[in-house]
Amino acid sequence: MNDLQIREDALFERISALIDLAHKRVKTAIDTTMVYTYYGVGQYIVEDEQQGEQRAQYGQAVLKNLSARLTNKYGQGWSEENLKLCRRFYVIYSNSVNSVYQIQGKKEKQCLPNCDNHSPEISETLSRKSENNLSFTLSWSHYLVLMRIKDEKERRFYEIECQKQDWSVRQLKREYGASLYERLAMSRDKKEILRLSQEGQTIEKPRDIIKDPLTLDFLGLQRDSSFSESNLETAIISKLQNFLLEMGKGFLFEARQKKFTFNEKHFYVDLVLYNRLLQCYVLVDLKADELSHQDLGQMQMYVNYYDRYIKENFEKPTIGILLCKDKDDALVELTLPEDANVYATSYELCIPDKSLLQSKVKQWILEFEEQQDSHEVQNEESKEN
Repeated sequence: MNDLQIREDALFERISALIDLAHKRVKTAIDTTMVYTYYGVGQYIVEDEQQGEQRAQYGQAVLKNLSARLTNKYGQGWSEENLKLCRRFYVIYSNSVNSVYQIQGKKEKQCLPNCDNHSPEISETLSRKSENNLSFTLSWSHYLVLMRIKDEKERRFYEIECQKQDWSVRQLKREYGASLYERLAMSRDKKEILRLSQEGQTIEKPRDIIKDPLTLDFLGLQRDSSFSESNLETAIISKLQNFLLEMGKGFLFEARQKKFTFNEKHFYVDLVLYNRLLQCYVLVDLKADELSHQDLGQMQMYVNYYDRYIKENFEKPTIGILLCKDKDDALVELTLPEDANVYATSYELCIPDKSLLQSKVKQWILEFEEQQDSHEVQNEESKEN
């Protein structure tokens, strides 16, 4: 291949990348424009509904006629069911304190588009941001999934993660079905749960990367069947991309069965990962049975070895994760020192019971809020005294 051909290929690739980016931006602009439009449609419906005396008759008659007229003028996409979704979308997000788009009060009626007047206000409506400088950034298909989530804190979490991680609708459905919010919440202190709904999953310290349990339904292993740690490792390697996504943000794969020698004895780490956000090694040992204190001690040794002989000075301390079928939290706490960088987390071979996890998280949040209220009362009493 001559130099001219190389230059032509490079030019072609650069222009192709630019065109692909333009196509993506056009699609994104269309998607977000439609979301704003559906929001405005929902508002008009709610405002008109509030003027009627009988809401049920409104829903049966006006929406049906409106759907027929819009469909006749604009084609498919304006069914009675879709109009109801627009109404629901407006109700949810106009009442949501933490939504990505909030009403600006007095400016709202001035900025909503007028179907009979293609004025500059139309473009202003579709590009307008809220007072907190946030806007709708996801597709309508994303919001159709998000609207199914009743708990506002949970909905807000998935909304943030969709934006940060550029989740597809399919991935959003998978993470919601696998109870990502609940599993992260249960792996954190109670005061950290509320932060999930405000910032999404933040990675600042080793504990932030832990999910309990991990959901490994994609491995295809049967829950009640017996399998060895080697079988589990092989299944993970065959589905490595899915496994790294389930582990969370910033994980990279380095090796399996990583061998190191110390005092003429050979040791093998099942999986060696690296987390680019924390800038540290993450060692994973797989346990097909219940976790023992010997397993914890062995992982602590692995971590110590990597910290002393492998990691560079600019890297953070190594993290050890024991991925096990069963664990005793009291045993883990008693075995490991308080400052240990070793964690035990369980895994599930099927999607966990979402309703059970939701009830636990709600109970934890309620207990935390009660504690906060109690502390405020005590502080007020101490001030008065």
